Amino acid sequence: MRRIVVHMMVSLDGFFEGPDHDLGWHRVDDELHAHFNEQLAGMSAFLEGRVTYELMEAVWPTADENPDFPPVMHEFAGIWRATPKIVFSRTLRGVGPNATVRTEVDPDEMRALKQQPGGDMTLGGVDVVETFRRLDLIDEYRLYVNPVVVGGGRRLFGTADSPTDLDLVETRPFGNGVVLLRHAVRRP
Repeated sequence: MRRIVVHMMVSLDGFFEGPDHDLGWHRVDDELHAHFNEQLAGMSAFLEGRVTYELMEAVWPTADENPDFPPVMHEFAGIWRATPKIVFSRTLRGVGPNATVRTEVDPDEMRALKQQPGGDMTLGGVDVVETFRRLDLIDEYRLYVNPVVVGGGRRLFGTADSPTDLDLVETRPFGNGVVLLRHAVRRP
């Protein structure tokens, strides 16, 4: 059975983006990017909101053609192109190759996808994460806590209306100060 895994960066004070959508505080170096590549290469799908998809699609389809990018970024470009994407948006109509659009999250469709063979599916985008959390579709959280206090912006879990019990599965520090906190959702 495939799992749905949240894979996101967060500040020490719980923000996924700073004021004015700032992501400049994300501390992604070659070591962390290589880890991301290793984790994401085995995913069977990227499940994303429109904003996350558009940010990724603006860079990764041709990133391996940029000689200024390091090899880990070139590697991720291939991962991005090869992995199927489901984009959740009510406004987006056109998407790139290997992507489809859904206007809403259908819990039955997502549960059916989880029953199919293959690698886990990664979930990104704060609004879609909250929708999946509320529908109890998330199986694991991989949060990369950056050693920075942003002080404002948009919180990852700003709208949670009920607790989600989790079990700590793994912690891993990286040389740049980022710490992976990996939690599995506890279900009866």
